[in-house]
Amino acid sequence: MLKSAAAISVHLVWPLWGRKAGASLTRCLHQTLTMAKQLQARRLNGIDHNPWVEFVRLSKEYDVVNLGQGFPDFSPPDFAVQAFQQATSGDFMLNQYTMAFGYPPLTKILASFFGKLLGQELDPLKNVLVTVGAYGALFTAFQALVDEGDEVIIIEPAFDCYEPMTLMAGGRPVFVSLRPCPAPKGQLEYSNDWQLDPTELASKFTPRTKALVLNTPNNPLGKVFSKMELELVADLCQQHDVLCISDEVYQWLVYDGHQHISIASLPGMWERTLTIGSAGKSFSATGWKVGWVMGPDNIMKHLRTVHQNSVFHCPTQGQAAVAQCFEREQQHFGQPSSYFLQLPKAMQLNRDHMIRSLQSVGLKPLIPQGSYFLIADISDFKRKMPDLPGVEDEPYDRCFAKWMIKNKQVEGTH
Repeated sequence: MLKSAAAISVHLVWPLWGRKAGASLTRCLHQTLTMAKQLQARRLNGIDHNPWVEFVRLSKEYDVVNLGQGFPDFSPPDFAVQAFQQATSGDFMLNQYTMAFGYPPLTKILASFFGKLLGQELDPLKNVLVTVGAYGALFTAFQALVDEGDEVIIIEPAFDCYEPMTLMAGGRPVFVSLRPCPAPKGQLEYSNDWQLDPTELASKFTPRTKALVLNTPNNPLGKVFSKMELELVADLCQQHDVLCISDEVYQWLVYDGHQHISIASLPGMWERTLTIGSAGKSFSATGWKVGWVMGPDNIMKHLRTVHQNSVFHCPTQGQAAVAQCFEREQQHFGQPSSYFLQLPKAMQLNRDHMIRSLQSVGLKPLIPQGSYFLIADISDFKRKMPDLPGVEDEPYDRCFAKWMIKNKQVEGTH
């Protein structure tokens, strides 16, 4: 590599030959080698390792049943597949750019559909932004709103991207934990038994707090926040003039008669909340990577600035398909034919089957009230097999997840 760098540098300084060429060559060589040592931006320090990358690689290597990632193993509904086929084979102009902030039929139907749920009259041009999945919406929000030194409150357990996205924006993550209320002996715990301590939550707000990240239904716990819990969060956000980034991608996946409530629908919260959704989670088509974020124009304009200078434009055909899906759903919403009613019923059957399966092998599942995810207590397993192979100082749950991949061909997460 040194020879290569030297050759490049010699070429660059050749016109200076005879004018302190030796010094110029030395300087260029030094700069080349120094850049190689400091190639990574400081904002990436400490976040370059992602456990998902490692576990996906392992799952491919051992040809496992993947129960760790949040995507279904069944087809999207027929109407969604047909909508995508029509988008790719119909109007040839869907192969070209559309408006940067969203395909107009999609932003229009999103504004109409969610406006009713949020109790707001949404302007498709000012209050809706279509993104590359909900992940893109989250990244855009953090980049647009979090400044160097700002604090961002993250409720744990949390989706793993909130912390690195905060750090990449220059912010400081501040964690507050949901804590379990133990179930009576012999009974299973429910995700909604995990609660925030109001005093502890209030203590996390400081003059540096810029935003709180809310995720309901929660990934990975499956907790659906109650109205009382949301009011606690809302009161503190308003009291301290803090933004709320509300990740609601699993809003249709709620079980046991629970109800999802958008925090933006509470009094005084629309003005300070970004509500994030996902077509992939809504219509069981995660590979489409179509998401959105909604909020007041005075906040959304900053997200549009980030979007137009990064992604600029999301694929048109996927947006066209999602627009058709929502138009269909709007006609059936609240009826037995609504996919948003059919999906949670089917997923609850899967959940109940998984609970029985885990119990049959001696694990203790935590019953989720929403989302794709289910957490299991492996402490009994640890007592029986305390020493699993793994890297020194590696947590037991991580060793267990790797052991399951290599020995049982099943991938979970930890």
